[in-house]
Amino acid sequence: MDLSSRQKEIIEMVKEDQPITSEQIAEKLSLTRAALRTDLAILTMIGILDARPKVGYFYSGKSILSSIGSYMKNLNVEEVKSLPIIVFEETTVYDAIVTLFLEDVGTVFVQNQEKNLSGIISRKDFLKIAIGNHDIQKMPVAMIMTRMPNIAYVYADESLYDAAVKIINHEVDSLPVVEKKINDNDNEGLKIIGKISKTTITEVLVKIGKE
Repeated sequence: MDLSSRQKEIIEMVKEDQPITSEQIAEKLSLTRAALRTDLAILTMIGILDARPKVGYFYSGKSILSSIGSYMKNLNVEEVKSLPIIVFEETTVYDAIVTLFLEDVGTVFVQNQEKNLSGIISRKDFLKIAIGNHDIQKMPVAMIMTRMPNIAYVYADESLYDAAVKIINHEVDSLPVVEKKINDNDNEGLKIIGKISKTTITEVLVKIGKE
């Protein structure tokens, strides 16, 4: 992420004269406060500058890379999660494969009759079973899915950074986003409310680059 020449000038100005208000920065640069608003918002968002009400701006001492890391650690999964593709345990492998390609996803999540997360199936899982001597039009996905508790997942209030670490550590393409729920039998389950994938993380990085 490259900073503009004006943004770099603002940083040096804050380093020398901190705390400094937006009015003072604008005056030194012969600009209006409105013209500076975007630059100051970006520098504050990525953590290079700290803003304190009625005081002014301070230099945080952070590099751009550490600021991007801070941004991802402060960005909740809830803010960037996408829609999950879900099938039931009784769904046939054939129907699940059709769903996978129609929805153009790499992973399908499986839920039981109580609508709790119970499994996960990747493209690789489907490929393995499809090239074998199996009747996939009759076989339920419950027979090939990875089951709980061997499923990595995230909660909506976890950070995108934490989700990325789980994706790397568990060597998966995506994670289900879940929330705890109480079933009719008073047992606790996990309801699938979204997903976080490698594509999600890439989109956030692209967004940061654009900003």
